[in-house]
Amino acid sequence: MNQRTQVKLGVNIDHVATVRQARGTQYPSPVEAALICQSAGAHGITVHLREDRRHIQDDDVRALRAVLSVPLNLEMGNAPDIVEAALDIVPEEVCLVPEKREELTTEGGLDVAGNRATLGRTVRRLEEKGIVVSLFIDPEVAQIEAAAELKVPFIELHTGHYCDASPADAERKLNSLVEAAELAHSHGLRVNAGHGINLQNIDGILRIPFLNTLNIGHSIVARAVLVGMGAAVNEMLNAFARDCDDAERKGYPL
Repeated sequence: MNQRTQVKLGVNIDHVATVRQARGTQYPSPVEAALICQSAGAHGITVHLREDRRHIQDDDVRALRAVLSVPLNLEMGNAPDIVEAALDIVPEEVCLVPEKREELTTEGGLDVAGNRATLGRTVRRLEEKGIVVSLFIDPEVAQIEAAAELKVPFIELHTGHYCDASPADAERKLNSLVEAAELAHSHGLRVNAGHGINLQNIDGILRIPFLNTLNIGHSIVARAVLVGMGAAVNEMLNAFARDCDDAERKGYPL
């Protein structure tokens, strides 16, 4: 089996909680949604515990940690109270991301190069608890090299600039992701990717080499409104298989 056919799907269920928080109800349940995703074949579940707790709550993360049989990936900013929550809950994985209160969603990658010391301390504390750490970064040489210096096992490439690009600019944006993945791999980093991925752009995303996991949230939850969560997960997994085979036939680098 080649590299491409092993790409895993992590489903971000934040926006199930967004619907719940809009009315302050007990439903829909992020835990129930996560279990449906797991049953449908998702390889992991991702949630972002934001400082403002706009969707996922601390109790959601605890409940998910208790019931999931696939890995729980906690996205989080490098904020003291969130770090302490992660150290208490101990998810299998943590992805450190930048966070601004006013943003609708994460807008860019971490400045690892400019924050080596503070990020390094958090990385070491998380790793001492046995948590696998990833850094969410833009596809830039300086950020990849800084991540390698921190000796994290994973990076997650921010794919949003490609996913939102105009047709005229998309190929250039995709090439930057391909080159970044190749550079990360050469430094011994494993490569995840996420942000803005949907059924329309997944074929391009799967041209990125050395992918381990794609974390996809909004598009799957949005599709689930129409077809159900299990069906939405299956559609994405089927797209993985179809487009991986197509990428191999076209000779894209592994």
